[in-house]
Amino acid sequence: MLLELRAENYAVIDHAVAGFGTGLNLMTGETGAGKSILIDALAMLLGDKASVDFIRHGAQKAVVSCVFESTPGAEAILEANGIDPSATDSSAGEILLRREIARDNDGGVKGRVFINSQPATVNLLRQLAPELALIHAQSETLGAFDQSQQRGLLDRFANLTEDESAHAVAAAYAEWQNVKSRLEELESHEQDRLRMADMWSFQHKEIDEAKIETADEDARLEAEKRVLANAEKLYTAAMNAHDILYETNGSAASQLRTGLKHLEELAKYEPKFAEAVQQLIAAQAAVEDVSINARDYAEGINASPERLAEIEDRLAQLDRLKRKYASVLGPQALAEVIEHGAMVAQKLSEIENHDSVLAETRKNLEIAAKKYSECAEKLSAQRSAGAKKLEKLAEKHINDLAMKAKFAVLVETRKSPEAWSSHGWDHVEYRIATNPGEPLKPLDEIASGGEMSRVLLALKVSVEEGAGGKKHATQLPRTLIFDEIDIGIGGRAAEAVGQKLKALSRAQQVICITHLPQIAAFADQHFLIEKSEKGGRTTTSVRQMEAKERAEEIARMLSGATVTEASLKHAQQMIEQSR
Repeated sequence: MLLELRAENYAVIDHAVAGFGTGLNLMTGETGAGKSILIDALAMLLGDKASVDFIRHGAQKAVVSCVFESTPGAEAILEANGIDPSATDSSAGEILLRREIARDNDGGVKGRVFINSQPATVNLLRQLAPELALIHAQSETLGAFDQSQQRGLLDRFANLTEDESAHAVAAAYAEWQNVKSRLEELESHEQDRLRMADMWSFQHKEIDEAKIETADEDARLEAEKRVLANAEKLYTAAMNAHDILYETNGSAASQLRTGLKHLEELAKYEPKFAEAVQQLIAAQAAVEDVSINARDYAEGINASPERLAEIEDRLAQLDRLKRKYASVLGPQALAEVIEHGAMVAQKLSEIENHDSVLAETRKNLEIAAKKYSECAEKLSAQRSAGAKKLEKLAEKHINDLAMKAKFAVLVETRKSPEAWSSHGWDHVEYRIATNPGEPLKPLDEIASGGEMSRVLLALKVSVEEGAGGKKHATQLPRTLIFDEIDIGIGGRAAEAVGQKLKALSRAQQVICITHLPQIAAFADQHFLIEKSEKGGRTTTSVRQMEAKERAEEIARMLSGATVTEASLKHAQQMIEQSR
């Protein structure tokens, strides 16, 4: 929902703020007051092209901004583009859009875009637009109402957006795409395949012939190398330690034995030395253990130059492999070499079994395509059934709006794989004949701007009526904007438009510019667009009217510049009846 729209130095607007609410928001004002300027400002915030003509005369730049209630889809788009959805000065759950435009040195336009106060792009605004609002200006065609939107309306009407059939089609399409990509990879250029096979064969042979024992083999060999390279020093140190601790007459063990005898004699007469005796016994045992370990280690040292040379050669071989196949030299480098060897072995196996793998993949693609076809066929049948209901209901609503039209929803099944998508293989197109005897044609080829607005309104009302008010996870834009939807109608048709706008606004926020009092009477929020002169400059302002002002504005729309008692009374009656 659009909560607020601001414009500064935009066209003839000096400074204007409009705060919108739920339901039906209507804007009225005299011809030329600048009602459509606000819609143009909002369109620019949703990605429309900027122009220096939008900058108010005498100003350096124009600034437009708005605040929308956030949606899960909009937040996902922001996160995917590096924008923090929560980083805003506004309350949580809101999206703030701001756009600045200024003249550059060459007379062109330069500008900046901000979303939640973070720099962004016009392209991102365009991505967000379908999640936030759909603008239908009287001067536009239904070109923006593309095939995707038309299919989305039909699916919503038929309650297919969250149906099992739709989910099954999406899953089957994803599986088909995965298998198709795998097959394309296998069918890649034969020369490339053979070239890669030669390289992988060499790498596999080199790693396999190395016969790497474990991922820590190099660490174990480095430890053994250190011992062999310092064998004489280690032997001497170990034997000297053994002698000093145990073997010589003045060894530590001998001294401890002598000291222990004296303490034992002392403990016979002085009990407090009993604990010291035990401590000395433990020390004596520890010294003996250390000395024996040092002797055993010395006896186990094998000062073999041949083994040292063998280890150095092996470490050099492992080092070459690590430098070639490990991303970073370190403790895990040898593990990477082993992993790379396993990978190329698998690739070689695939190449050696290329024909069988290719045949199996082709078979899997046929299975995936058949599964997709079954799911798409089922979804297509549901769409076709929904289309028949939608076209009848929409035609009724269209003809309530001062039109004599034939309306059809064409669901064309395109079974060629080129037309497949996660939404199925149907091409949905709305067609209309606005005059009796004329053939049905696409909306944007035959309907005028005013007719298109009314057709779109009738479609939206039909969809909400057909969906039965059911809440959908995949919603159409929550804010619908209609610019001068009442062109070429009046009387009872105008009242019907007002009723349908009111019905539509119960499910989605609607903002509409109108010239007709029959429509204005249905407003939940009524805004007056006024043009005035201040300091020799023309400016446009917008303000929300209270109940009394509303009646006076509708009376003006009924009778012209002079508001009479009769027109005022009639206006009050229209407001009461609209409720």
